[in-house]
Amino acid sequence: MLRRIDVITLFPEWLEGFKALGLTGRALAEGRVALKCWNPRDFAPGVHRSVDDRPYGGGPGMVMRPEPLALCLDAVLAEDEPAAVACLSPQGRVVDQAAVGELAQRPRLILVCGRYEGIDERVMETRIDEEWSIGDYVLSGGEPAAAVLMDAVIRLQPGVLGHQDSAAEDSFVDARLDCPHYTRPESWRGQTVPDVLLSGDHARIQRWRTAQAVLRTARRRPDLLADRPLSATERAAVAEFGLAGGAIDDESGLK
Repeated sequence: MLRRIDVITLFPEWLEGFKALGLTGRALAEGRVALKCWNPRDFAPGVHRSVDDRPYGGGPGMVMRPEPLALCLDAVLAEDEPAAVACLSPQGRVVDQAAVGELAQRPRLILVCGRYEGIDERVMETRIDEEWSIGDYVLSGGEPAAAVLMDAVIRLQPGVLGHQDSAAEDSFVDARLDCPHYTRPESWRGQTVPDVLLSGDHARIQRWRTAQAVLRTARRRPDLLADRPLSATERAAVAEFGLAGGAIDDESGLK
């Protein structure tokens, strides 16, 4: 179970809203997870506390200097039990739900938010244990990515979600998307809630939700099902509620 997160950032104020709002804010306030921000500027020498400089070899932008960041990491690692140091980077392993589940089981996360053109490679080679990316695009800094990653792992901690089954029914759990959801009123602008959801037959409702999740995944993200055959339960649910415009294929799952 995750106990503590340390974030190394040049802009700790960027995370103030994250620390105060929503499920994550409540989890932090209740002490379910501790969050501490560290600023490499506090470890930089001189009046100006400079943490960046021009890149050797020329080129645009600035590079984060190695010494302030290394000293900051020394302090972070000395304060509590050792943990892997992770850098948020577009060059890292892309975060998916399986990775979130893995990270959520660690007792401590140490997240480094890069800035400028990047971090001096000598720090990357000697002080960074792993890199994580939230997608194949570039941000102005690692703070938004850190917030995304923290939100994903904190919500999986015991007691954070309002219902213990909420996380188990999320999209990407068991390699499929979530089913559609409805609430009151029963009729809205000429559209009605599916009859099965009003039936009170909870077993049938669950089969409908299973079928809808499989069908939605097949239509929107077929790649998720490409290497995962449908289970007997999923096949039976899809067969019961129909597969418009196609049929179940025994080898590939859906077509």
